[in-house]
Amino acid sequence: MKAFMVEKYGDQAGMRAAEIPDPQIGSDDVLVKIHAAGVNPLDLRIRNGDFKTFMPYRLPLILGNDLAGTVVQVGLSVTRFAVGDEVYARPDKDRIGTFAELIAVHQDDLAPKPATITMAEAASLPLVALTAWQALVERARVQPGQKVLIHAGAGGLGSIAVQLAKALGAHVATTVSTAKVDLAKDLGADVVVDYRTQDFEEVLDGYDVVLDSLGGENLAKSLRVLKPGGTVISVAGPPDPAFARELGANLILRLAMTALSFKTRRNAKRHGVTYSFLFMKASGDQLRELTPLIDTGKIRPVVDRVFPFEETLQAMEYVEKGRAMAGKVVVAMT
Repeated sequence: MKAFMVEKYGDQAGMRAAEIPDPQIGSDDVLVKIHAAGVNPLDLRIRNGDFKTFMPYRLPLILGNDLAGTVVQVGLSVTRFAVGDEVYARPDKDRIGTFAELIAVHQDDLAPKPATITMAEAASLPLVALTAWQALVERARVQPGQKVLIHAGAGGLGSIAVQLAKALGAHVATTVSTAKVDLAKDLGADVVVDYRTQDFEEVLDGYDVVLDSLGGENLAKSLRVLKPGGTVISVAGPPDPAFARELGANLILRLAMTALSFKTRRNAKRHGVTYSFLFMKASGDQLRELTPLIDTGKIRPVVDRVFPFEETLQAMEYVEKGRAMAGKVVVAMT
């Protein structure tokens, strides 16, 4: 099969198209013919070696963390899928590789594809939809009437998180650039802050939950718009001790993560709020819970551009240079 491989950590020069053997499936695996794959900033960070300290991928490596496709083979113990089923997934972090024609995925990480959307739209969803779910439902336990701030509400994660927060009954604020204000309102945001002309810290106050995807000064300001007892959940801030425990990290790595997040956790404590780092997990069951929201239109995919599979490197460059206007970039098989 054809796949796009990372041969060394670094820029695009470390990636190339290659012909490799088809994947072999285990008893609980499903072999999926990939129709489309999402492109995520996570792919760029893995390619650049940003996570090699705690996710030591062996090179060469096939990138890609989202897929939509069709089941072509099932393992002996598979009970949830049959050949011909249309599915979507975020494979487990140890089994990524959706920039390819085929992939073997554990049946627990797969879900039936939403019936009302295309393969390309479905491929745009798993990683960001699961991240939003795990932040807002699993960790923050957002309740109707609570105030939730979603940063970068027109981006891949933000556009889905805004819609999920609204579906949960929250009062939702978001930050976007001037050109994306109308889109954020269309997605359901109650308050839209144009970060080019406004400082969200001066506009917002008393929030229960902030979902931060930007880190840095944005994260520091986010701590100050929460009410006492509120929480910031960040996918871009420093890893914290809870994540180190979840990862099963060794002592040195646990100490390093504790040190990296010390300043942020200390500032959070001073404001009477909490800081939590999130690295999302694969979950077919959570995708199944999201699917009805998608099929009823409460969550709709936002796709910026679809590249042909042969232009996967160009698609990654497009994401890396920030050319996407809104939502996700997808590569699709012809």
